[in-house]
Amino acid sequence: MSLPKPNVPMAGFQPDPTQDASLVCLADYEQAALAKLPPGPAAYYGGGANDERSLRENLAAFRRRWLLPRAMRGVAAVDLSTTVLGRKWPAPLFICPTALQRMAHPDGELATARAAAKRGLTFTLSTSASTDLAEVATAQGPRWYQVYLLADEGARRAMLERAIAHGYEAFVLTVDLQRLGRRERDIRVGFAITPGVYLPNIAAAAGVPLPDAPNVPFMSALTWKDVEWLAKLGLPVIVKGILRADDAQAAIDHGAAAIEVSNHGGRQLDGAISALEALPAIADAVKGRVPLLLDGGVRRGTDVLIALCAGATAIGIGRPVLWGLTVNGEAGVGRVLDLLLTELDYALALSGCANVAEATADLLSAQR
Repeated sequence: MSLPKPNVPMAGFQPDPTQDASLVCLADYEQAALAKLPPGPAAYYGGGANDERSLRENLAAFRRRWLLPRAMRGVAAVDLSTTVLGRKWPAPLFICPTALQRMAHPDGELATARAAAKRGLTFTLSTSASTDLAEVATAQGPRWYQVYLLADEGARRAMLERAIAHGYEAFVLTVDLQRLGRRERDIRVGFAITPGVYLPNIAAAAGVPLPDAPNVPFMSALTWKDVEWLAKLGLPVIVKGILRADDAQAAIDHGAAAIEVSNHGGRQLDGAISALEALPAIADAVKGRVPLLLDGGVRRGTDVLIALCAGATAIGIGRPVLWGLTVNGEAGVGRVLDLLLTELDYALALSGCANVAEATADLLSAQR
């Protein structure tokens, strides 16, 4: 008796013979990466704020959810595609901004952007990236630019105008960094940026030497007027770091084109609710007027399915990309993405969903 072959809607889902066969899920990549990284980068990438309650809760929230799969729906193949901000995506998955990727691998953000581009997935470049935004643009994939507004108005505008000039399609304004979270793992190991790793986009905008970029200040007192100002530059603005329904409403009122429900990976306010727990109330308030994105704690294709059922339009991943990058550069990132997309394909098919639109709230059990 032969086993049925899984559906593979994109070529990138095919097994990669160059990858370690023992790395079969995202958790395997995390373990392999943490064993390879020096203590400083491992703490920086993996840690959260204070007691790391919110970091743990991001994952635990998904483990408390159970699915009610539909039977006998005649699902022979699954269409993973969806549409976000007018662009058709091959899957409801995007890459979140994570800083200083050259600490994980010499190719850093460029390797991640190339892996995403080969799969048609949107890559979000951090303001605190270690690769110049112009170099990342050469990957030629769909890309967003994550924004920390610089305190100096001239530098602030210079950075954003560079992103526009290099084809970034949206601004992702992170609004939960009034000050840097107190990350005790970093303190314990004495974390410092790896020598030779810089913040070129901040340095270029501020007109300072590369080693001085970490000292360039960000705006620390954002208001909704800043969303309005950013929206006037012409790109859609995604407001990232929303956990309350009233804040989601305010963001839309002030020009947000999308909302990203997020607690910054548990790295800012410890004790903040997880994105998944916050999502249903925000979805009820938004009522489909703008796309709802979610990040934080996604480690399985079933997690993506659960978030879709809870009201997300698309789901972002951050740390797993860093694990793949650490283990094997661009190929490692690609493998992490392929694993997650393959798992999502399985999860939808086994839940009786022929497409993403059929991932609705009735698939979620009331059991917690």
